[in-house]
Amino acid sequence: MSGKLIVFEGVEGCGKTSQMQLCYEWLQSSNIPVIVTRQPGGTELGLHLRRLLLEKTDNQKISVRTELLLYAADRYQHIEQFIQPNLAAGKIILCDRYIFSTIAYQGYGRSLDMDLINQLNSIATGGLASDLTFWLDVDVEVGLNRKRGDGDKFDRIEQEKIDFHRRVQQGYTALATSNPDTIIRIDGNLTKQAVQQEIQQVLEDRFTLYRDNPCGYLE
Repeated sequence: MSGKLIVFEGVEGCGKTSQMQLCYEWLQSSNIPVIVTRQPGGTELGLHLRRLLLEKTDNQKISVRTELLLYAADRYQHIEQFIQPNLAAGKIILCDRYIFSTIAYQGYGRSLDMDLINQLNSIATGGLASDLTFWLDVDVEVGLNRKRGDGDKFDRIEQEKIDFHRRVQQGYTALATSNPDTIIRIDGNLTKQAVQQEIQQVLEDRFTLYRDNPCGYLE
């Protein structure tokens, strides 16, 4: 039995982490083998890389190419150590960010060469793509205001200028347009309950398609 990799994506404050947790609880209640993880930070090494990538420091500026390479290193370690073994064990993996984040943030947001990003993503993943990606679509101003309202301290990425976040959103829009079978757009402006209901409906429909395959969840 093979597992499934389901990814949650979006701009800052889109609600993906909360929705992923609600989805985890729902799948658990259905006795489906499910685990949650994130990028960066899904392994012990990844936690160190996450701090390097997201903590704001005044005397240690990270170049944009270094940032890209650190994300790739985290991803490679995460897949080797965590994702591949759990997929082989037949688990549903809910992952907070994956390769589309790199394309949106480093490609569109940082304006790095897309061929380089695609090459690094290919090396880091070994060709492993998500089975399904949920894109929680909200305006960047809405998302950032949510973060402020929650009282969270902004990390290094969240502190970027608004034009950066708008470019990231443009990236997600372009990715969703070019990957309609893989990326499912969810209106992140709806209530938390309504968003979760849409996510659950999509998953029920997808798992129905899997019933004829070895991974027959929600039968």
